[in-house]
Amino acid sequence: MHLITQILPSTKGCRSVVLIVVDRHKLARRRWRGIAADGTEFGIDVAEAIRHGDCVYQTESTHYIVEQEPEECLLILLSEVCNAAWIGWMIGNLHFKASFSEEGLLVQDDLAVIQMLDREQIAYKQVTRVFQPAKQGGHSHNHTHSQSH
Repeated sequence: MHLITQILPSTKGCRSVVLIVVDRHKLARRRWRGIAADGTEFGIDVAEAIRHGDCVYQTESTHYIVEQEPEECLLILLSEVCNAAWIGWMIGNLHFKASFSEEGLLVQDDLAVIQMLDREQIAYKQVTRVFQPAKQGGHSHNHTHSQSH
């Protein structure tokens, strides 16, 4: 097993690429284990979380690149600034992380978000994408509360 403690600079060349496919939740951690498509095992122990597309190991002939698994998401099209701010506030009020692009606002596919969007008659599409939420704000959780006496 190869121990990875830093991300390598991206280099262009004639090396082949072998993917290490992981989900977003594992990728958000600084310590994890992964297996590349060719069976090579890696232990990851880095100061900052690795991101989709990072090169973590290379040989003379091969680059080992991390690829985040796509996941089910909701894409909300944002046509007006006031509408976009209002939708962003509502998503944030549910404590969900979001990703923003020219295409619109992307949030994880969750029943609470779907119910809010349907209730407010906000158009959205269910899509499968690599979800890379903004680093600041929000956290995923459920809204069930336990009471202790």
